[in-house]
Amino acid sequence: MIKVEWLYWLIGLVFVVMAAQMAADRTNPKRWTSAAFWGLLGLTFPYGTGVVNAELNAAQPGSASWTLPAEPLGLAVLALIVLAGFNFIGKGVPVTTTTAQREASAARLGSKIFIPALTIPVVAIVCASFLDGSGLFETGKATLIGLGLGCIAALAVGMFVTGERKISVPLHAGRSMLEAMGSALLLPQLLAVLGSIFAVAGVGTQVGTLVNDVLPNNSKYLAVIAYCVGMFLFTVIMGNAFAAFPVMTAAIGWPVLIQQMHGNEAAVLAIGMLAGFSGTLCTPMAANFNIVPASLLELKDQYGPIKAQLPTGLVLLGCNIVIMALFAY
Repeated sequence: MIKVEWLYWLIGLVFVVMAAQMAADRTNPKRWTSAAFWGLLGLTFPYGTGVVNAELNAAQPGSASWTLPAEPLGLAVLALIVLAGFNFIGKGVPVTTTTAQREASAARLGSKIFIPALTIPVVAIVCASFLDGSGLFETGKATLIGLGLGCIAALAVGMFVTGERKISVPLHAGRSMLEAMGSALLLPQLLAVLGSIFAVAGVGTQVGTLVNDVLPNNSKYLAVIAYCVGMFLFTVIMGNAFAAFPVMTAAIGWPVLIQQMHGNEAAVLAIGMLAGFSGTLCTPMAANFNIVPASLLELKDQYGPIKAQLPTGLVLLGCNIVIMALFAY
């Protein structure tokens, strides 16, 4: 049976290999600290399995074969924060082809270049639709495992389509992309964790209390607007709709729109998440969506993508409000 943690270990291994490449790259003025950051991050993936096993053993003694203490993992996270916060992460000169070679390759490949990208969703859909419950994958993880297998398949397909035979080439290309994105790559995961912390801390409950004091009783449409706009604004503030979702759903979505006003659960929650995604288009906190593309494309205005997407985000927010009001009840 294929376990999802194996894919996490593979991701960690990739980070460690790229860290070794960074350490050997003399064009990077911060090569040692950069290698320390990504290498340490890579090692947290397999180590995290041992920490989870320790928690399982605490709940059910003997349920996991090997365990590790959580304290070193916490220290590793603090080290990552220091390395990123004090700008110890740099980048070297990318190992790549010339402009003429890339233009010739683009002309030769044409639309075939999209085949590897399309491989990922195809493999994920096949795994989720036909192999879930087959015993081949860990129970309940078929979609996530399918996504990982799709990435591996896409790498193989990409090398076949381009005629590349050296695995070091995509690793170097991936490292260049990793260095260009920097620590912003981790921001979505950190913000999602922040949303969970807010939910446990009761932020959603307090927001719900404030909203209930302001909203008139049984005002369905105002409650819909409050939920969608709240999802939008919290996503702008926190940079991630997954971080905003537990807060606003605990405040308005579940207690008001679903329990009090008997809205359709799937419609309310799905459309509420889409309202949050509208905010993703409008915030620099969503670094991997808005700031990283500006850096990769070498735009003069780092907020250019946000300025271009802002009208679309606001229109989508309005559409989500109308759709929820019409179809969730």
